[in-house]
Amino acid sequence: MSKKQLMLVFAVLVIAGGAIAAWLILSKPGLPPGFAASNGRLEAKEVDIAAKYPGRLKTVLVDEGDTVESGQVVATIDTEPLEAQLRTAEAQIREAQDNLRTAQAEVRVKQAEYDYSAKQYKRSQALVTSGAVSQQELDVDLAKADAAQADLIGVRAQVVRAQAAIDAATAEAERLKAEIADNTLRAAVRARVESRMAEPGEVLAAGGRVFSTNDLSDVYMYLFLPTDVVGKVALGSEARIVLDAMPNYPLYATVSYVSPEAQFTPKTVETAEERHNLSFRVKLQLDKDRLRPYEKLVKAGVPGTGYVRLDPNAAWPAQLQIRPATELPWNQTGAAAAK
Repeated sequence: MSKKQLMLVFAVLVIAGGAIAAWLILSKPGLPPGFAASNGRLEAKEVDIAAKYPGRLKTVLVDEGDTVESGQVVATIDTEPLEAQLRTAEAQIREAQDNLRTAQAEVRVKQAEYDYSAKQYKRSQALVTSGAVSQQELDVDLAKADAAQADLIGVRAQVVRAQAAIDAATAEAERLKAEIADNTLRAAVRARVESRMAEPGEVLAAGGRVFSTNDLSDVYMYLFLPTDVVGKVALGSEARIVLDAMPNYPLYATVSYVSPEAQFTPKTVETAEERHNLSFRVKLQLDKDRLRPYEKLVKAGVPGTGYVRLDPNAAWPAQLQIRPATELPWNQTGAAAAK
């Protein structure tokens, strides 16, 4: 076979292949009236786990890809310096409590002395008019009563100072306990670890990130719809998300947000002609209660297609009907799994 003939055969094969591909694309069932679709990527709310205070990272207990529960301990920071400060504060509390007990005992003594001096002064006052007690003795008794009263006020002030010292040391101990507790890093929500950013032994600054996680209850996809379509999209209306990795298993979603500002469609969307048109960003929020069986698929960046129902009375096409969780690929066995 000559070179010209080979080239002719090759050209025929290319044309035939293109025709077959075009037929496969065009023969796919389209969307009925009342629906709109656009491509996008799955996203999840990012939740960082970070150090509140500076310190040396002691342990890291989870790795990338792990699923963590709300409140689960994921890392710890060395707290030995803080624990030493806490012991000092607790010792100061005990010392201040001893000082308080001593001051309270002094109050009782000085109160008794003052009571006696005051009674002695009153007796002298009654006797000075009859001449049984001289004016000089009355003045001496008054001076003793005043001195006893001053001593009583002084020891009462010591009680106040001792109690204030207890309060200050207690507040410092509580602060240190709270700081020690904050150095045990916990997951804020049920999430999947996306990135591990620090290793044991590293010194973290205040706010230093240890993990980046994806909240498994807050998963969504952004679509870009043209201006002639977005006006028909109602907030809260039903939607579907179909991931490229699992085309036969639509996910239930709702329209939770429509951007108030138009923009040029990103370059990742379809054709160059569409990119010249203004479009609005629409957020499809996956239902967190229905999302749990699909958590294995929740990975930021997974491409897919979002479908929005514009007409609330329109019936979803068969290919976009929600399938029971029992029919998911990993829940099937035997012949069902092979389909």
